[in-house]
Amino acid sequence: MIKKGVYAASLSVINNNLSLNIPETINHAENLIKEGLHGVFFFGSTGQSQLISMNEKKELVSSLSTHKLKKYFFLGTGCNSLKENIDFIQYSMEYGFNTFLIMPPAYYKANENHGVFLFYKELIKECPKIKIIIYNFEKLSGFLFSDELIKNLKKTFPKNIIGCKDSSYNLFEKLKIDDFLIFPGSEAKLLKGLELGCAGCISAVTNVTHSLARKVFDDFENKKDQTLNEKLILVRKIFDKYNLISAVHYFMTYENERFNTLLPPLTFLSQEKGKALITELENLNFLPKKGIAA
Repeated sequence: MIKKGVYAASLSVINNNLSLNIPETINHAENLIKEGLHGVFFFGSTGQSQLISMNEKKELVSSLSTHKLKKYFFLGTGCNSLKENIDFIQYSMEYGFNTFLIMPPAYYKANENHGVFLFYKELIKECPKIKIIIYNFEKLSGFLFSDELIKNLKKTFPKNIIGCKDSSYNLFEKLKIDDFLIFPGSEAKLLKGLELGCAGCISAVTNVTHSLARKVFDDFENKKDQTLNEKLILVRKIFDKYNLISAVHYFMTYENERFNTLLPPLTFLSQEKGKALITELENLNFLPKKGIAA
């Protein structure tokens, strides 16, 4: 069961032939846990979920099912089709996963709250034991969740709707619901969110800011003075200047060259942009672990 904490929308490692490298993808997630994160989400938007085949997703799930860190692993779906969402959820639940980060379909723009409500209603009807973290990200899905819709979903499905990842940032400052976890989608909003009663964050950039973010979280929980939050925010602001997936992969390539491949239409940062990214981070003394492999 997911709880308060700092989580990563984990990266997917892609082979040169554009297939999913399952062992390396799992290894990266395992390293994030070792670096201090409370958990990771596979197949969020950062994990290129919408671009990865269903067969590869299922193969990764089956591989995760016996992992020693399984309780720290959670899943996104990244499917537009209602039936594919249901298929993937039911398959994953057979392997012991019950908590899913789910965005409304992104291809057809929802015209009203009722349509999105029906989408989640159908998922819950077919998967009655599911726990759902709603993914609010208008930039990607084309739909912006309102307080009203979230409250209606929670009231109607109190055992299934357990939280929200707010990457549009219109909810985390004002939405108050009992027994409901709110995770801003950026570690730059981690401390402010905690002060407002949020549960932590689920972020793309915690793939690299894991230790900073965990320190900020722990210091808040332990009522200690904050010493790293300003740096955490500044690092995030640098990454926000670029496509997040491309920028995080570029940074991670310094640690492992396998991160240098993305699924089209995503592209790796140009050398010019990549060098600018690294230079700005170096100025903050936020350095990759080692040089890019040849």
